[in-house]
Amino acid sequence: MNLSAPAILIASRPHGENASIGRLLTEDHGLVAGYVPGGRGKRMGPVMIPGNAVAVELRSKSDTQLPFARLELAKSRAPWMTEPLPAAAIAWACALTASTLPERNPYPSLYTALDALLEAICSAPSARGWLAAMVAYEAVLLRELGYGGVKPDLTAQLSEQFEAFRGLHRPIRDYLLAGSDRDVMAARTALGERLKRMIE
Repeated sequence: MNLSAPAILIASRPHGENASIGRLLTEDHGLVAGYVPGGRGKRMGPVMIPGNAVAVELRSKSDTQLPFARLELAKSRAPWMTEPLPAAAIAWACALTASTLPERNPYPSLYTALDALLEAICSAPSARGWLAAMVAYEAVLLRELGYGGVKPDLTAQLSEQFEAFRGLHRPIRDYLLAGSDRDVMAARTALGERLKRMIE
């Protein structure tokens, strides 16, 4: 695989002494993974934060080889990772995406929706400005992967948006994340608890 494209980093895990394996969502190539030399170093560490928008170049000699990835930061979402509620929302959206999408299948609408969701989280003064986008993203993900998902009312009151968010818990758990690591769903539970405290 050889490609250059804008991407959203949705997961990063350590590899070896100083490298990382990054998983990235692109518009035209879907979910791709790459080996990032120095991914845990001082220069690349701030880039390897899930939620960041990057420009990625992937190069490999064969389709069976994990490509080498060169990432350049396009937009940092690191400042919001110090705020508990936005950090929980970004972590959940990225973990859900990384855990459900098959690699190298393009989902342009999901790329656009995730980018818009992350932008809303980082631009809105509170969850009132992005909870509807979160519900919409989860519903689009369910639909794209063949599990239905009713289009939410984006003009609903905050309490109604929260009820819609709660209503998607079971289909996400039972369909999208059936058999997945329990920690992934725990991220949604943690987000839900923070949202509930804000609303109450």
